[in-house]
Amino acid sequence: MSVRVGMVSLGCPKNQVDAEMLLYLLRQDGYELEPDPGLADVVVVNTCGFIESAKQESIENILEFCQLKKEGRIKCVVATGCLAERYREELVKEIPELDVVLGIGSNEQIAAAIKQALSGHKSVLFDAKKEDLPLNGGRVLSTLPFFAYLKIAEGCDNCCSYCAIPSIRGRFRSREMADILAEANWLAGRGVTELVVVAQDTTRYGEDLPGGESLAKLLKELCKIDGFRWIRVLYCYPERITDELLETIASEEKLVKYLDIPLQHANGRILKAMHRHGDRQTLTALLTKIRQKVPGIILRTTLIAGFPGETEQEFEELCEFVGDIRFERLGCFAYSQEEGTPAARMEGQLSEEEKIHRAELVMEQQMFIMSDFNESQVGKTLTTVVEGYDRYAEAFFGRTAMDAPDIDGKVFFTSKKPLKIGQYVGVRIDEVLDYDLTGEAVKFDA
Repeated sequence: MSVRVGMVSLGCPKNQVDAEMLLYLLRQDGYELEPDPGLADVVVVNTCGFIESAKQESIENILEFCQLKKEGRIKCVVATGCLAERYREELVKEIPELDVVLGIGSNEQIAAAIKQALSGHKSVLFDAKKEDLPLNGGRVLSTLPFFAYLKIAEGCDNCCSYCAIPSIRGRFRSREMADILAEANWLAGRGVTELVVVAQDTTRYGEDLPGGESLAKLLKELCKIDGFRWIRVLYCYPERITDELLETIASEEKLVKYLDIPLQHANGRILKAMHRHGDRQTLTALLTKIRQKVPGIILRTTLIAGFPGETEQEFEELCEFVGDIRFERLGCFAYSQEEGTPAARMEGQLSEEEKIHRAELVMEQQMFIMSDFNESQVGKTLTTVVEGYDRYAEAFFGRTAMDAPDIDGKVFFTSKKPLKIGQYVGVRIDEVLDYDLTGEAVKFDA
């Protein structure tokens, strides 16, 4: 009788790619993959350890499945991913019900570790270095069938003062372009039409490779692959956005006019304390140039409110910056004090209440900006990819090229014709619903 394995993957798309590679290894070893983890014999929780809320979600999931194990409904609970890498000793000590705790460098040993655990011997594997995490390998796709993430690098060298990722994931390592293109061709052959390019810092791609590889060159090669309709890039650092990259985005039809640039702040002193580059003036100049070189581009950013020592005046500057730039997409998070990071030891730590309050103020401001932008879309017909049907709303839903999967808003729309997931249709926008748009499908060969 085969052993059924279920997976819960938390956190970012980069972690999701790791989860898909783990599923492939398990399937190759003869395990049966169970889509509903609650019905599995073995549950793998691929954890996130980035900020406090993500850590809490990871722990809650682990405890939930340990309780199912206690009730005899599952046999084995496995922790992998960033939380397992970062807090290995704490997990082993505080949650003894865990059967396997796997460091990211030991991912290739997951099948053997589960086999050992099922025979009554716990596995805690951290012998391998972080840099041993495979950059290449088979995947079992867990996204909707028409889109997939393509991870082009692992690790990070930026060492922002608030971030634990370099200590969790190790140094930045680009994948060889030939390997990336081979995987992209495989994805296109499986019917993937939307490719989402990810790394901790996509704009650093190629700096560590011989031959002058770059993100712009990689994107040009990806655009040559038949089958892709939308290619989207996430996690671009502002200081590495080159004219070549902008010209590539502007000229390549398959590259959606959308750029995700996590800026984190606008005040020069705060950015310096974050070990980031620039200030309000330089960032404003960059964003103005991007909009000039790529007309109609959708700009997304993420910000941190309540960084240690952030004064009222510096926070006000951040709010003014948001109001001036009017990002089409924006998320703001309360600063999370992460142990082991330089920022955690800084003086001037703000209260949780104050940090949350400041983040909420930014998001309230952004809500009005988003509302104005969405209102400007009413009356337009937007190409939308179908993601599913909502029985309660009695409407289809999907995304435009302006919206990244699982991050941005949706379009809810009616259709007089039957539609399939992954189909691209033209939706006439009639109304705005909070961050989302509503309308009717009027073009079926979009």
